[in-house]
Amino acid sequence: MITLKKLLIVLVVMIIGAAVYILGDDSKRDQHSSLLDEDAFVLIAHRGASAIAPEHTLASYGMAMNRDADFIEIDLQMTKDGVLVAFHDDRVDRTTDGSGKVAEMDLADLKGLDAGSWFNAENPDRAQDEYVGIGVPTLEEIFTAFGDTTNYYIETKQPDKNDGMEENLLELLDQYGLLEESHPKGKVIIQSFSADSLKTIHELDDDIPLIQLIGNMEQEIPSPETFELYREYAVGIGVSSRIADEAYVAAAREAGLLVHLFVVDELAEGEKLKSWGANGIFTNDIEAVSSLK
Repeated sequence: MITLKKLLIVLVVMIIGAAVYILGDDSKRDQHSSLLDEDAFVLIAHRGASAIAPEHTLASYGMAMNRDADFIEIDLQMTKDGVLVAFHDDRVDRTTDGSGKVAEMDLADLKGLDAGSWFNAENPDRAQDEYVGIGVPTLEEIFTAFGDTTNYYIETKQPDKNDGMEENLLELLDQYGLLEESHPKGKVIIQSFSADSLKTIHELDDDIPLIQLIGNMEQEIPSPETFELYREYAVGIGVSSRIADEAYVAAAREAGLLVHLFVVDELAEGEKLKSWGANGIFTNDIEAVSSLK
């Protein structure tokens, strides 16, 4: 027979267990939501860990994850046959042994290029044999490799010249379960210089956090009215650290927008921007700024 004392002990244990479970869940929720919290400061691996590996390659992304980046940043281009690939420039000349525009090449042609040897040539102190012949990854290959083990910060490049880019992107995100409600807000962030592209995505799925990129030539602080227009579809702005001063950051934050600054590879500069109230930085050198987290 269970005595009253034993019953009380069981009840106490159950209450403590429930409290730990609830608090644990709250802690996880707090941690999950922190990426988009107004007090957050995130490190976005610009083209992966591109200071130590060839940009926009699986090697670069993997190294960024191993160095605890909050996000891996992916520039998105579309091949002639409609495949989304991770590539920054509209031409392949700078970072491969080929020549021509990504949009004028089929995936098979792009896959035949060496996207790593250039890095060894330009960075002999960081050269690795395995970079020779490394390929340009498709977005699907990136999702297959890393799944939901990382957070993605994706930019639609030249969307006005790539019809259907937004729809294809969301289809892949959905296919790989990256838009599930069980994921923390900010598992995927999409950015673009194109307001039209972001608005298209917002119409397709208004739960995805969007960042409006601002060009380097736009040095004046946007008006409150402009910030309000951004807020209709975006949670924040991405702007060059060379043009955004403390007043710029303060104005955007006052308007209720997150501020992510690019590109910052020096710890001292990152510390200054963080003190101004910035919510994060894009960095090529995740190792140099890792202590900002």
